[in-house]
Amino acid sequence: MNLMKYKLWYFLFSLALIIPGSYVLLTSGLKLGIDFTGGSLLEYRFEKQIALEDSKQYGQITPTLSNTYIIRSQPKTKEEVGKIKKELETKFGKIEERRQEFVGPVIGRELSQKAFYALTIASLAIVLYIAFSFRKIPKPASPWRFGICAIVALLHDVLLVIGVFALLGKFLGVEVDTLFVTAILTIIGFSVHDTIVVFDRIRENSLKNIGKKFTAVANLAVVQTLGRSLNTSLTVVFVLVALLLFGGETIKWFTVALLVGIISGTYSSIFNATALLVWWEERLGH
Repeated sequence: MNLMKYKLWYFLFSLALIIPGSYVLLTSGLKLGIDFTGGSLLEYRFEKQIALEDSKQYGQITPTLSNTYIIRSQPKTKEEVGKIKKELETKFGKIEERRQEFVGPVIGRELSQKAFYALTIASLAIVLYIAFSFRKIPKPASPWRFGICAIVALLHDVLLVIGVFALLGKFLGVEVDTLFVTAILTIIGFSVHDTIVVFDRIRENSLKNIGKKFTAVANLAVVQTLGRSLNTSLTVVFVLVALLLFGGETIKWFTVALLVGIISGTYSSIFNATALLVWWEERLGH
């Protein structure tokens, strides 16, 4: 089974997935939650069914579970929040306060910067780690090419997830928050983990098949690890689907981000990272 024969098709498929989300990301951007913009988030549960969506003067209102609503608004003091609660109780009867979150705009900007720094540092550390780990790969293969290809596959996964959430934000009003950043960092770890498994098998096969064409060695490694990669990913996907169905509104979009990222990470480890490495080595005549 010669999977590397179709590497250009893999690249085109990835581009087809990434381009729509990237276009929306560049033109409209992500819909940032209060974690990044600053503001107040209030969650109330009402004893009876109401139509709180009509009370737009309180902010952006999103229904979650039965008779439960989330209100997002500009930053408010505790006194203003107490006034809102009293007004709602006067209109709709007794309510249960589920959650209160307050984030200032300065803290929101700091979180945005720290999220960017975390992603950058993680990417650089991964390149250095892979280059060091694969330093004994038989020449003319280079450990740096392994590291760079892993990062390209990682960026593929990150861009795909961010693009999906740009589309969700534009058409469904889905906001990104600190849980989204957590999901991205988790996806980075999973993507690189799966890529390293394939790359490590390439290294083993290179030592056993010195003098053999790099394409054949890489294709053999992919075939040998394909079942393992799919089995590992499917177990994670099953858990995430269960969380998506039964985990509640609070972690719904966090789960969606992980689900998209895990599926993308599995694909990119085999059909992007390895295929790109093979293409690169072929261009060098190895």
